[in-house]
Amino acid sequence: MARYTDAVCKKCRREGVKLFLKGTRCNSNKCAIDRRTYAPGQHGKNRIKLSEYGLQLRAKQRAKQYYGVSESQFRKYYEEAFRREGVTADILFEQLELRLDNVAYRMGVGTSRAESRQLVNYGMLEVNGKKVNIPSYICKVGDIIKVRDEKKNNKTIVSVLETNKLKAVPTWLNSDKDKNQVTVIRKPVRDDVDLEVQESLIVELYSKN
Repeated sequence: MARYTDAVCKKCRREGVKLFLKGTRCNSNKCAIDRRTYAPGQHGKNRIKLSEYGLQLRAKQRAKQYYGVSESQFRKYYEEAFRREGVTADILFEQLELRLDNVAYRMGVGTSRAESRQLVNYGMLEVNGKKVNIPSYICKVGDIIKVRDEKKNNKTIVSVLETNKLKAVPTWLNSDKDKNQVTVIRKPVRDDVDLEVQESLIVELYSKN
């Protein structure tokens, strides 16, 4: 996977919405999109009418960057959603929400998905009592995701949990903040995703290929 080395705030400005890629900074007056509402680059202030393909591409890029997944990963999730019975767009977002790095972010282990992904890589979490350090691990209904006892006093973990102690946890997760754990009580649905995007455009884009 190619590593993005430019300022991540440019991604939010490009998409025109907050993607919450910088954690607490996104909710402060330092947020780049609040200060510069136009797209980055020399011609960012110029209004360009997007073609049908352009709208579809931007929708896909917005969702992909929101979850911090690569193009190949995103396409894999779409192909799996397309194969399964049901509404393709709903199944696509269900898979993305159930990724372990996203569940970690939702439960407050990390101030951004990038930080949550890093903490998962470092082996800070366990699923059903077993250490899992794979950010793309797909959680299932009934899974218990918890900060490992060996890591609960880690300075980074203590800091992020304190920062996020008042963070709302989505209704598809049952949170026990005293135990630093959540339980997946149902599959997430599209209404659980706080992302402004027309998912139908994503399906239209991939259905052409």
